[in-house]
Amino acid sequence: MFLPGWSAWCVLLTLHMSACGLEISGYESEEVICSQGLSDCTMKDEVSLSEPKNTVDVQNIKPDFKLCCEDRTTCTLCLVIETEIYIHPEKDVEDEGHSGSDEEDNSDETSNPKASVMVCYKIAATLPTCKKVEFTVNHAALAQHNQTKIAMVIMKPDGFPFSSQMYVYPPKSIHLMREFIAPSLYEVCSKELQKRVPKCYAPTISTVINQEKNQVELLFKGRNKTLPSVCVQYEEEGNCQNWNRSTIPLYSVTPCTCLQVWDDDERTSVRTRHCPFNKTNVLHVVQKNIWENVSVSVRPGKMTDYSAMLSWNLSAPCRLEGEVCLSHRGNGCRETNTFRQQLKKDTWKQNSKGHWEKTGVFENINLQLTPCVMVKVKGAQHELGPFCFENTGRWRWSLLVVGVMLLVCLTALLFYFLHDLVKKWVWSWNNGGLVQIDRTGHVVLLSPPDMYDGVSESVCQLGSFLRDQGFSVSVDQWSRKEQCTLGPLPWLHSQLLRLNSHGGRVLLVLTDKALEKTEEWTHRDEDGVMKRGDKDLPLSSSPYSDMFTASLFIIQADKQLGRAGERFLLLKFDSHPLQSYSSDRTLPVVLQGLPLFQLPSQTQALLDELGVVETEKGPGRMTWTEWSLGSSDGWRI
Repeated sequence: MFLPGWSAWCVLLTLHMSACGLEISGYESEEVICSQGLSDCTMKDEVSLSEPKNTVDVQNIKPDFKLCCEDRTTCTLCLVIETEIYIHPEKDVEDEGHSGSDEEDNSDETSNPKASVMVCYKIAATLPTCKKVEFTVNHAALAQHNQTKIAMVIMKPDGFPFSSQMYVYPPKSIHLMREFIAPSLYEVCSKELQKRVPKCYAPTISTVINQEKNQVELLFKGRNKTLPSVCVQYEEEGNCQNWNRSTIPLYSVTPCTCLQVWDDDERTSVRTRHCPFNKTNVLHVVQKNIWENVSVSVRPGKMTDYSAMLSWNLSAPCRLEGEVCLSHRGNGCRETNTFRQQLKKDTWKQNSKGHWEKTGVFENINLQLTPCVMVKVKGAQHELGPFCFENTGRWRWSLLVVGVMLLVCLTALLFYFLHDLVKKWVWSWNNGGLVQIDRTGHVVLLSPPDMYDGVSESVCQLGSFLRDQGFSVSVDQWSRKEQCTLGPLPWLHSQLLRLNSHGGRVLLVLTDKALEKTEEWTHRDEDGVMKRGDKDLPLSSSPYSDMFTASLFIIQADKQLGRAGERFLLLKFDSHPLQSYSSDRTLPVVLQGLPLFQLPSQTQALLDELGVVETEKGPGRMTWTEWSLGSSDGWRI
């Protein structure tokens, strides 16, 4: 394409749009534009970097991006390279030959003198692409000093990538290489252009205020199932926080609330910002939410010269304009300008919750006069406040009251935990003397997996008896609350850790059903599943079945380490004899080798095993049978 003058070429090359600051080209395909003095300009792709002998000199390169619109509807990003060249007068004629058919051999016409220029461009991390422009030189029409210009409009099917890093250079003059960045998608996608650029498509959003439900409904045009992504921000410069619901509480919406919407399914996601709550028709509904969400805190302090100061912190959803002033006891602001500080929008900072904060300090004040701050906000009908600093004397009285309450609570807790010990001393005194308690360790008493009232009663009586002998005793039937809180198995492991720290034993109570359960556990398969065969062994449901089974695993592990007898003892009651097991050898394998005691006939032997030292004062100590018959505290739930 040839134009008679450079000024006319500039007019037709670009049309400026002030809305986005990006120029729109008037071309629908790749073209080359030559200025005065050049004609018959053609542009083609070039693979070889060699140029004809009469190649012109490239003096300057100016690359730029335009929006090239096909059929004036769809626009893509295209590259425009403006090249300034200098043509030497002595290299103005060169015959490159005449092409034609055999029938035209007799023609006397000669080929026109031609020249060419080559420019290459490349996107970062890609191979370069070169364009060669050939033209006929008309020296008579050239501008002064043989300088002229050529512009190349280069297009790609999908357009050049947005925000890409580009390099443009002439092959023979690498020092003229130009590096620049393509415009971003957000720069291109202004409201006037987004309908003409396919990649600028973004979902649209509308809002409806439902005052009955106290919420704002978000509506997306053309979306029923898949909703776009949304984030909420206060002020256009604020941080945007993701929002995954289709409604927003009305109390959190203010005039400065904005919504950003984008589609995650698209390969190139464009965000659009909507600030629908600053319109006149909804302003009166959401304006009050600013004042209701304003918070002010004051705090005393000391300056470097040890004079008193009062610092204040104001937090609000939107940046406010107005002033903060100092008052005493909430009686109004002082007239002195020293005690007034202005609120300006450019001095706010946003916190992690999305609200805006402003801080300040009043210096050289008297804290004994109960200083307060008042907030005057532009647009508000009334002042906010007063926000006062409480005198430290009141805090001292408050701390005294809190300290007394803590002391009373601590005394009550100590009495609660020590009342059993006091009760034992009182019982011992009433029975003729004081019994010296020899605490020799911790005892854990585990019930069998079947529930019988007689067995449960005997287990509880044994636990109470051992506790009166000076032991620290934990009985599974007494610890239901802890088991519900921690879980049965964690409770058992906590007791074993206590044994490891303080010493003691675990007493496992046996019954016929317990031994059947143990035998069944012994013959479990490799995966830990019980093998019942053709025989079903029904057992009564018990809350202690899991702890009994867990203890078998621990016994087996201790036996492999050779220390099972150091932590576990077996018990059986005379009132519930074992029918199928008459000796240690007939017990299940996992229980064989553990000490077995029969109660109450072997009570003293059990105490000796546990390490009790007979140290009495006064009449002789009661046996377990006498204790269980004479003590009203022998049965516990």
